[in-house]
Amino acid sequence: MTYNTIVVEKVDQIGKITLNRPEAYNTFTIPLALELNQALLEMDQNPEIAVVIINGNGKNFCAGIDVKYVDGKSHAEYVDWHGLMGRMNLTMTEMKKPVIASVHNLAVANGVGIVAATDLAIAGESARFGATAVNIGLFCMGPAVPLLKNIGRKRTMELILTGDLIDAKTALSWGLINKVVKDDMLEEETMKWAKKLADKSRQAIALGKACFYKTEDLNLKQGLDMADQYFASLCASQDGEEGVRAFLEKREPRYRYPD
Repeated sequence: MTYNTIVVEKVDQIGKITLNRPEAYNTFTIPLALELNQALLEMDQNPEIAVVIINGNGKNFCAGIDVKYVDGKSHAEYVDWHGLMGRMNLTMTEMKKPVIASVHNLAVANGVGIVAATDLAIAGESARFGATAVNIGLFCMGPAVPLLKNIGRKRTMELILTGDLIDAKTALSWGLINKVVKDDMLEEETMKWAKKLADKSRQAIALGKACFYKTEDLNLKQGLDMADQYFASLCASQDGEEGVRAFLEKREPRYRYPD
């Protein structure tokens, strides 16, 4: 696929997707939403890629949705449009491969939704986060869904009702992101994380990630029963047996790529 609003590249086993509308602070348009979702799907199917990074070009990570679309359209058109704007959040949770958000400066509205929906998130110390749509008469209903799962009801409501920004230190303490680093170290530290994950068993990560998201909203017994099934599948896999054998033999494991 030819990409016009994102940049797609591969560095060793790391796939990088860069939101590339810097003149508009990487706000989402229909082409950007379609291209981002397609790039995620393609990277998930690419056997040469183990981990995916999402970052942004220019001044900001992502300043939300390009609201110029809101201009006298029908209810059905807005439903389809809003669904497309958030499709990548579901795609990321359904992917076999882990996705890391690498955040600089502003991540607001749809941008903070991406951060909340990725598996891991790292931010520069000057990054700021917010669910700002309420400030222009709209509301961050889509981003609120992954935010609620990350930071809980009261903090999500604080963001979506006030439209205020929080800094990287606060986002870390709330559980929205995993790590804060110096701004000039963001790219290097993100790659370190990605390479660490790329060295793990892809089978273990794929099954573990699938189990995690499927058990997230189950009750305790249902979640444990499902975990039994996924763990048994991993134990019976080639990588599972190789990992245990390598541990017992005190050597580095030799994992295979999935078929």
